[in-house]
Order: sequence, then structure tokens, then C-alpha cells
Amino acid sequence: MADVDGTWDTVVKSPLGDQKATLVVKSDGNSWTGSNTGAMGSVEITDGGVDGNTITWKMSIVVPMPMTLDCSATVDGDTITGNVGAGAFGSFPLTGTRAA
Repeated sequence: MADVDGTWDTVVKSPLGDQKATLVVKSDGNSWTGSNTGAMGSVEITDGGVDGNTITWKMSIVVPMPMTLDCSATVDGDTITGNVGAGAFGSFPLTGTRAA
């Protein structure tokens, strides 16, 4: 299993501009828990899954409007890339680097 654990400095390219956040990943077998903290607040991770070097998760946000984001990303060394699905609003690219 890849080392997906850590603190990640991420950027999501959204229609509201670049959304910078800190993603904390703590895996436990094929699941993980953590948080995502950025300018729009902090949210807990739900449904965190681990499959090799790929992680999936959901985040319920309230700003700019209530919705659940479906996320997935692949870890390659100290980089992470993936996407954030925002339902009818489409999917937005996520990139980042390991901070710790």
C-alpha cells in the first residue's frame, strides 16, 4: 500500500477561483479519516476509502451553498492529484504536495 498518510497542501481549481486547503489523511487499512481546512472553513471527511495509492472521500459543505462533494485523488510520492465532484456543477481538478 502506498503511503497516503500525511498533511497535504492542496489547490482546487473551482469556478470561485483557486481554493487552497490543508487536507489531513490518516489511513487505517482500506479506509481513512481526516479533515480539510481552507478559507471557507474546516470540514470532516466522510466515507474515506483507500485503494493502493488512490483515496476517495466525501465532504459536506455549506459555503457557498450546501452540497456534498465527491472526491478522489492519487498519491505519487509527495504529490497528490485528483478531482472534486460538485454534482450538477461539474468536476474540478485538485493538486497538491505533501507538507508533512
